[in-house]
Amino acid sequence: MEDFLLFLMVGFMAQMVDGALGMAYGVISSTVLLAFGVSPAHASASVHAAEMFTTAASGSAHLYHRNIDWKLFWRLAPFGILGGCAGAYVLTSFDGGFIKPYVTAYLFLVGMWLLFRSFRKIPSKSINHSIVAPLGAAGGFLDAAGGGGWGPIVTTGLLGAGGAPRYVIGSVNAAEFLITTAVSISFLIAMLTGHWEEAGELTDHLWAVLGLIAGGVFAAPLAGFMVRWLREKILLRLVGTLIVLLAGWQTLQLVGIAPAG
Repeated sequence: MEDFLLFLMVGFMAQMVDGALGMAYGVISSTVLLAFGVSPAHASASVHAAEMFTTAASGSAHLYHRNIDWKLFWRLAPFGILGGCAGAYVLTSFDGGFIKPYVTAYLFLVGMWLLFRSFRKIPSKSINHSIVAPLGAAGGFLDAAGGGGWGPIVTTGLLGAGGAPRYVIGSVNAAEFLITTAVSISFLIAMLTGHWEEAGELTDHLWAVLGLIAGGVFAAPLAGFMVRWLREKILLRLVGTLIVLLAGWQTLQLVGIAPAG
């Protein structure tokens, strides 16, 4: 129950940020899980299981408010699914201890990127559609391999390319449901076929996953209210700082300076 309540709060805060910015639920949740000693593959699988529920709630809200650019959506989704399945395969094919330093470095870079983005003005010009497919594939791959990254990679890339924030955030969030479902199915297939030998340990994190789901689903319809109270740049700086600090703590654990787990 303590795990459930802790991760309920994590899921709630992560979804509030994600709903306001179109990013960071997966990155925050997976970073916290890794900081608690969960392996990269288990962290990613746990977060994606939770995101099947939270992205459905968030995507439905954006659909209701007509925030989705369907042309952009259908350009993103197929490549995001392919990248996500590839990332899940890679993550379940290697020992978690081997890949964890790379995942930690990736999360640190994402946090720094969010901080960097918070000090830049979003340009207003048409999106070059040639970048949509590569962004989708890269975002899907890093989302599965790192346990989060679809929003930070794809949303910031499209906003930096001049996309309208309302439709970029709405389209990316809606597409994320399909990517999350595909990645979760990939983890399930790896588990059922014996490709993922350590999958059985996922049951140890059941309460954490349920907490992430409950917190995220509860926050999804409320996230819009946060925009009224905090500016986007402040939110970016807060989440960027949090991710950098947590990734830094994981690095200290890996080099033996801080206690592990």
